[in-house]
Amino acid sequence: MNKSDQHNISLLVNNKPGVLIRIALVFARRGYNIDSCVVSPANDKKYSRMTITASGDIKTLDQIIKQLNKVIDVIHAMDHTGEVVVERELALIKLNADKKNRTEILQISDHFKCNSIDLSSSTITLECTGNTDKLDALLEILEPYGILEMVRTGKILMARGRSET
Repeated sequence: MNKSDQHNISLLVNNKPGVLIRIALVFARRGYNIDSCVVSPANDKKYSRMTITASGDIKTLDQIIKQLNKVIDVIHAMDHTGEVVVERELALIKLNADKKNRTEILQISDHFKCNSIDLSSSTITLECTGNTDKLDALLEILEPYGILEMVRTGKILMARGRSET
């Protein structure tokens, strides 16, 4: 998959049961793959904010956005691909870390502005936030040390300035 095939979609939806499945079905019916989906309460608790990263062609995405905007509980859906937005992901990474390589791992984590959130005699767990490229680069550098577990939140984004997300 090319990064150019990835699209960043934000939705404001009513905070009700079943909304997520209806949105996922719109993507599924069009054969569009959802790479990540993050859902959280909006500043008004009646609504939820969804950020979906999905892969596929732009023509199909245009149809999906139109369909999403017709779903009853969707207030609005927008494609932010190519826009200048603030975006972040969070990753928790557990690594093999013995006395020999712990210092090197901590130096790498310092460079990437990670926090060490758990340490044992044989492992270290790092917390890192940043854009997707930063986290991908970090994982590539940490791979030789032995990644035991990793969890990523998926992308969240917000339009810059007064623009609406």
